[in-house]
Amino acid sequence: MRVTQKGQVTIPLEVRRALGIRPGSEVRFELDRGGARLVADGERAEAEVAEMRGAGDVALSTEEILAFTRK
Repeated sequence: MRVTQKGQVTIPLEVRRALGIRPGSEVRFELDRGGARLVADGERAEAEVAEMRGAGDVALSTEEILAFTRK
């Protein structure tokens, strides 16, 4: 990965997906003895919830869903 003259890098797509990083996401770098770590606070959980929203639209009651998952 190459750093531009402005100090910018492109975060690979698979990393952005895994961390839930989207346009406008806030990220930071943390330094430790081994180097640096990219941190995306809370973005992953928010992105996962957003992706699942509406996915459970089925005509089953909670009891029916529980019975189905216990089979």
